[in-house]
Amino acid sequence: MSKDTTSEHLRAELKSLADTLEEVLSASTDKSKSELERLRGKAEKALKESRVRLGDTGDVIAKQTREAAAKADDYVRENPWTGVGIGAAIGVVLGVLLTRR
Repeated sequence: MSKDTTSEHLRAELKSLADTLEEVLSASTDKSKSELERLRGKAEKALKESRVRLGDTGDVIAKQTREAAAKADDYVRENPWTGVGIGAAIGVVLGVLLTRR
């Protein structure tokens, strides 16, 4: 699963959950008890499904992060002076940005 696909999946999942919860909240004022129970069940089901899917997505993101960190570590070990130069450049940029505030 690519990074863009993972991000898009995460956005879609959160939107679906938000839509379901919005439906429950907006419908709660003028519905019967049985209808409220049905909506509550629907919201609970959506929440459980979202937790499972988001957990899977979190695992994918964690794996991609570990792989990127390993690649960066390998690069720095193979090119230590380049790594030092990149780190110094990032430090300078952050210093300039922080002093502007």
